[in-house]
Amino acid sequence: MAMIRKAAVIGAGTMGSGIAAQFANAGVPVALLDMAQDGVADRRFLTRQAIDRQMKAGGFMHPSAAALVTPGHIDDDLALLADADWIVEAIIEDPAIKQSLFTRIEAVRKAGAIVSSNTSTLSRARLCAGMPEAFVKDFAITHFFNPPRHMRLLEVVGVAEDAAVVRAGEALLGKSVIVCRDTPGFIANRMGCYWMAMAAMEAMAHGLSAEDADAVAGAPFGVPRTGIFGLFDLVGIDLVPLVWGSLIDTLPENDGLQRYAITADATFRSMIAEGRFGKKSKGGFYRQSPEDRKRREVVDFASLTYRPEQSEPPAALTAAGNDLRRLCADDDPCGRYAWTVLKRIVGYASAVAPEIADDVTAIDTALELGYGWRRGPFALADAVGTRWLADRMQAEGEAVPRLLELAAAADGFYADGGRTVTRSDGSRAPKRRRAGTLALSDVKDNGAPVRRNESGALWDIGDGVACLELTTKLNIVDDGVFDLIEETLEAVPAGFLGLVIGNDDQRAFSAGASLAVLLERIERGDFAGLRSFVARGQRSFQALRHAPFPVVGAAFGLALGGGCELLLHCDRIVAHAELTAGLPEVNVGLIPAWGGCAQRLLRAMSDDGVKGPVACPVRVFDGVAAAKLSSSALDAHADGILRASDLIVMNRAHLLHRARDEAVRLARGYSPPGPAEIMSPGLTGLASLMNGIHGERQAGRISDADVAVRTVLSRVLTGGGADATRPVSEDTIYALELDGVMELAQTATTKSRIEHMLKTGKPLRN
Repeated sequence: MAMIRKAAVIGAGTMGSGIAAQFANAGVPVALLDMAQDGVADRRFLTRQAIDRQMKAGGFMHPSAAALVTPGHIDDDLALLADADWIVEAIIEDPAIKQSLFTRIEAVRKAGAIVSSNTSTLSRARLCAGMPEAFVKDFAITHFFNPPRHMRLLEVVGVAEDAAVVRAGEALLGKSVIVCRDTPGFIANRMGCYWMAMAAMEAMAHGLSAEDADAVAGAPFGVPRTGIFGLFDLVGIDLVPLVWGSLIDTLPENDGLQRYAITADATFRSMIAEGRFGKKSKGGFYRQSPEDRKRREVVDFASLTYRPEQSEPPAALTAAGNDLRRLCADDDPCGRYAWTVLKRIVGYASAVAPEIADDVTAIDTALELGYGWRRGPFALADAVGTRWLADRMQAEGEAVPRLLELAAAADGFYADGGRTVTRSDGSRAPKRRRAGTLALSDVKDNGAPVRRNESGALWDIGDGVACLELTTKLNIVDDGVFDLIEETLEAVPAGFLGLVIGNDDQRAFSAGASLAVLLERIERGDFAGLRSFVARGQRSFQALRHAPFPVVGAAFGLALGGGCELLLHCDRIVAHAELTAGLPEVNVGLIPAWGGCAQRLLRAMSDDGVKGPVACPVRVFDGVAAAKLSSSALDAHADGILRASDLIVMNRAHLLHRARDEAVRLARGYSPPGPAEIMSPGLTGLASLMNGIHGERQAGRISDADVAVRTVLSRVLTGGGADATRPVSEDTIYALELDGVMELAQTATTKSRIEHMLKTGKPLRN
């Protein structure tokens, strides 16, 4: 990775301050500069305000990261750029103003420092015109997407695939970087703006309402539920003249977008003239009813007045479900519209690919990450059938782009299970992954699992390391997972140095124990079976903790309840920066019972900031009783879920690779941890916690059911409330967890909470 020890961002608007926050999230000090606010004495007011705005908007992964951002003024503090390794310009989209700033940057930056412009409308060639050769050599366009913390896509223009800015963008900032050609709109906006304009104007041409068009062009295409018109409302209809206007002015007359010049469309022009910009104003194509805020209204295209939104989906969509090919075969306005959108987006992508990208993967990835598509246009074409697409287009007299015809002849743009992709010239090439990345999908393409059952699999991921993958819904833990853990404990010592627990799922490491299993045994009154299930979880997780090989958790997404407890038993956690971890069992009327209490207490004991035997259970109680979930890996570290020795990885694609490396490192001279003792505060600690519980009840903030759960939790965390402060064994806490969860499982309120969670996905406050 390129060594970026310090960064600078010039321009403290929403995007610039968000980019600065992401540098800070990565642990990099960053200077944020802007002009002065008219009439305000503090010349750094705008940048201070921008930092506060990012704090409120969630741009920082933890409040502590904000301390890494230094507010500055472009005139007073330009010297802050002198030792920056990467300088990002994020000011107004005016080439003359940008170049003037570049001249000032060039006068103070150190040799070799990266300079990049965050732009989506201006070409690199135009921005570099007349600039010194030394500046041009180090200059790139870095097109971030908003919000920079959460949007994974970063388009980079003007560098090679292995350039320092690409490596830093991926490893340091956690982005999926696409190296683009210097063409209008680059890739994501070239394709996305065409799709939005085409789909909107075709909807009106086919006589569809906004809500019907959004339904048809949404879920069946794997597009976010905003659809087309909802997306215009989200990004701002007032941006049409700037963004679409720039593309229309720049692209040649024969480009497909010229057919859909929405800047001249009467509906869009009227919306803009009347200030109906979307979410940023009082309404756009949709709005909340002024009379009833719970009711949504939509623009009628004929009158441009608002009417109630229709709640029923179109009949053609109901009949076809999400089967896009079936929907396209329906000879009604919705079916004809779906077919038009499909053939136009695949046709346009196929036509412009040789100009804008090296291969089809770059275009698919840009739309998947930049616009939230489940699969890009080429993957979508493969799903419905490239031969069917090409034949139908030809039968209708449509010109079939060469790239689509080649794909139809070869049965798709992707071949060999996705291992081979189509290049923009029509040739085929193996799928490439950048250094430092590892995906289980690649492992699966090249071999069979070491072990497998209905709940997961064990894979050889190389370098002498095995990977335990859960494959249940949201990777929940059930009896099949325990079966596989038992097999893993036998298989790893026989052929591997260590174990990683992780997978390719983008949503969840593990959402916890199977509530369906718990409820089924509660409803049958099979409390002996329930006790056996909980005890088996304790034994399985403890066996991993004391295994004769290192266990590394590759944590990401949701790690809740039992999933978090599985992580807590690992020797090391390598966490993706966006980790939502915690023990929310109280939401279903239970307490952590797979060692979560014991392991959280052990972590609290090792935290230098937690002093005394009473402070440890209090800290754990506060998090568990509130069902606190981390908002990031930095937050999980502050909460005590992650230890100082655990690692944080910014890029999800690097997670398994880094976890594997850590397993190899730990395997050298490895010995498992021995039995641990936990200092119990006895009756003093129990009384302290109970006083707080009774105070909360008297204030009406918790119910009697909450009191029951918290009382059991307090008893477990204080070692059973022994007479005096004394050490208790780790096993004692596990036994108390088991007894406590069995006590709660037999109450009506807990049964109701589990039923409600399974039915609604939300906690019941009974």
